[in-house]
Amino acid sequence: MSYNAWFECIECGEERYALNEVVYECRKCGDLLQVQHDMDVLRQKSSEEWKALWKSRYMSTEYPYGSSVWGKREIVCPAVEEDNVVSMFEGGSNLFWAERLGREIHVEDLWIKQCGNSHTGSFKDLGMTVLVSMVNQMISEGQKIPAVACASTGDTSAALAAYCAAASIPAVVFLPKDKVTISQLIQPIANGAITLTLRTDFDGCMRLMQEISERENLYLANSKNSLRIEGQKTISIELVQQQDNWEVPDWVMIPAGNLGNVSALGKGFLEMKELGIIDHLPRLAVAQSANANPLYLSYLDNFETFHKQKARTTLASAIQIGDPVSKSRAIQTLRQFEGVVEQATEDELSQACAQADRTGLFTCPHTGVALAALLKLAKRNIIKRGDKVIVISTAHGLKFPDFKVKYHEDQLQDFGVLPKYQNQPIEVGEKYEEVRGAVLGALDRAQKASQG
Repeated sequence: MSYNAWFECIECGEERYALNEVVYECRKCGDLLQVQHDMDVLRQKSSEEWKALWKSRYMSTEYPYGSSVWGKREIVCPAVEEDNVVSMFEGGSNLFWAERLGREIHVEDLWIKQCGNSHTGSFKDLGMTVLVSMVNQMISEGQKIPAVACASTGDTSAALAAYCAAASIPAVVFLPKDKVTISQLIQPIANGAITLTLRTDFDGCMRLMQEISERENLYLANSKNSLRIEGQKTISIELVQQQDNWEVPDWVMIPAGNLGNVSALGKGFLEMKELGIIDHLPRLAVAQSANANPLYLSYLDNFETFHKQKARTTLASAIQIGDPVSKSRAIQTLRQFEGVVEQATEDELSQACAQADRTGLFTCPHTGVALAALLKLAKRNIIKRGDKVIVISTAHGLKFPDFKVKYHEDQLQDFGVLPKYQNQPIEVGEKYEEVRGAVLGALDRAQKASQG
């Protein structure tokens, strides 16, 4: 069976382009594009046949289908030949039942989709495998692409650099100086990417990267390129696949910056519904930092207006974005899903991270934004006690060690953070009685604290 997909404008729907064409927005109306699949052909398989096929491939050793992205190749990117796929067996991340945390916050059917358990430590791998594979396909067809470029707050650059390195394709990344962690900065450097740190913020990096890409024929790798969305949408499919009987949750929550992930999640659910794999949609909740909240402010106005802003510094640095590229796609998605948008202050996101960590997780600050928003929505009874909620954890906490250290050392006072869950090492000498006294004293204090 021959599967087909193409770029199509999300607004006018009148323009179509091949997936191997270098195009990022509609040449007629200027709006964003999305990948449109030939759903009539896809519907020739029954929903049960799709489920069985995806289950047979899931986490297998067959290249590239053991990847949870490429295991769904027919509905992701059929234009890439198998030999040109660049995969690191991405996806298949743990759907963690956050039993203890759920009890504490009175959302007892709470799950965390740990997308940070990926090759470069973030969900960006899911989209980058598709984009870099398509570039690999284009180069094999004789197209001249000198390099693939992105602006990044850390995670996109890491994913791009790794996948381009695996494919021997040059990568160029623009990072805002002093606004990414050392852990994030070293990833593209280690993978050999041409790494520029610009004395500006992410929005400035994005503007310059788009200009040089257009003038010098570099291939754009940000989420404005809807090939990325095709990989990221598989989160939706995977988290349903990981439930008994392909159960749809009541809510899916995700932190948002450039807003590509919002439309990606929605696209995955909508296509599953169109194929009969699910019979209804979840509700979506989007969480933003209060210091970078243009979507939240638009939501308060029922999305009638949208004003870009100069994002203020936030501990959730990867979503410190005031002019998100994918805003129109995200708003369209939220309207379809009865979506809500909530914000989190620096103190709220920090405390939510620390509380989650005390239950066995190790959350990035952006996941903290989502968890803080969850707490607020639960307190207002928008999310109800019996609802099944899945929070998308977008990156691994190990990418943000400074944030963790400064929280526990009470060094986030400039952000208005007073650490409720502070924990510090106890320094003692080498004598047994000193060690014994420290251990028993700490246990006693912990017991008293647990009793109120």
